[in-house]
Amino acid sequence: MTLATLTGYAGLLAALALLIWLALRGINIVFAALLSATVVIVSNGLPVAAGLGDYFAFGPLGAFTFAGRFFLLFAAGAMFGRVMGDSHAASSIALAMVRRLGPTRVLWITVLSTALLTYGGVVVFVVIFAMYPLGVKLLQQADIPKRLFCAALALGSGTFTLTALPGTPSIHNVISSAALGTDLFAGGWLGALGSLIMFGLGMWYLETQRHRAIASGEGFQPGPMDRHIAIDPGESGHPHWALALLPPVLVLSAILLPRVLTALLGEGTGAGYQLLAFAASQPVIWPSLALFGGTLVAVLLFREVRHKALHSIGEGTQDSILPLINTAAVIGFGGVVTHTDGFQQFAQLMLGSGLPPLLSMFTSISMISAITGSASGGLQIFMSTMADSYLAMGIEPATLHRLATMAAGGFDSLPHCGAVVAMLTITGLSHREAYRDVGVVTVVIPVVATLTCMLVASLL
Repeated sequence: MTLATLTGYAGLLAALALLIWLALRGINIVFAALLSATVVIVSNGLPVAAGLGDYFAFGPLGAFTFAGRFFLLFAAGAMFGRVMGDSHAASSIALAMVRRLGPTRVLWITVLSTALLTYGGVVVFVVIFAMYPLGVKLLQQADIPKRLFCAALALGSGTFTLTALPGTPSIHNVISSAALGTDLFAGGWLGALGSLIMFGLGMWYLETQRHRAIASGEGFQPGPMDRHIAIDPGESGHPHWALALLPPVLVLSAILLPRVLTALLGEGTGAGYQLLAFAASQPVIWPSLALFGGTLVAVLLFREVRHKALHSIGEGTQDSILPLINTAAVIGFGGVVTHTDGFQQFAQLMLGSGLPPLLSMFTSISMISAITGSASGGLQIFMSTMADSYLAMGIEPATLHRLATMAAGGFDSLPHCGAVVAMLTITGLSHREAYRDVGVVTVVIPVVATLTCMLVASLL
């Protein structure tokens, strides 16, 4: 192994450690991603101009490639969240739910609601924006710390419904299906077992932390970005909960129904079917349009926000910029990493490691997802470069589909993960405040679930 190769490996590890350390220290994530990407570029001998101007900014995993693709979704989600908060519609729904279900079930409500949405095909970023206004009010009513809401949101939207539950239409499941020629229910029994483990351990952890928070006197504290939601004139100024529920129901129905109807109706013709097919095939544009529509409905329904509609919508648009740029910067770091020789050589090293095939596969995809900070990005790289080799080792396609998909959803959620950065930015929390809980439910528990499923698969 040459000195240049050793330097490249050391640079990759140092850059990843630096990015995680800076994120945990609360340093601006855009600066942290740029600095860490520069370390990768210099230590691996990449051209500086191409590294920063192409790989980081405009490559397949570039920051502005991501920002351009998801801009409408972030903007529409933030607009909807701002209008639901300013109109006190979120407050009305939260109060009604707490009255009927009790404040102790807030975390269960959050996990099950977000799990239903993501299993229905709703993009994680949409779920964060759609749930946040309601979640803030639920937390306020139940006096539960915001860090636990983040963990509940992450458990429901970013674990078992994305990688383990059979049939999920998530991009992760689709990537494995397209690469291996399997269907979305491949390895179903392994996925069901993994889902039960993730959900069961996740809820046990959340409830344990809730009881500890109560015992220590830790409660809800609104952040600077959600005071417009958490502070309102009192229940007398709220719309009726049933009316307040209409905009989010319309938004979620508009997102979910096209997928359900196209699955039930099968192939068809005509303008109506073409619209349904278009809606079901658009994971970003159609949810964005649905959120825009929900914002318009909320403005028309609620007089509290009608007289200042343009101001609220404008403030919502502004709210979207910081989460979008922060997330994009971390994605750009992963784009630089994938262009290094060390990253390519790692794949070859794992294939020739001599480890049992399942363990080698788990290690490979875990490392790729950890470095790129992306489960979908790591899975796509793995399927295009390494999957055939593992099939040749004797792993059945259905087993590889499910276990690889689950493995991608573990170490991807380290502190530099784009979705984690977006969620913390949207909720106004730092890594220091919230990442411990998020890390347990999105890294530790999914890894335990995947290793357990691997052990069962190898025995049976």
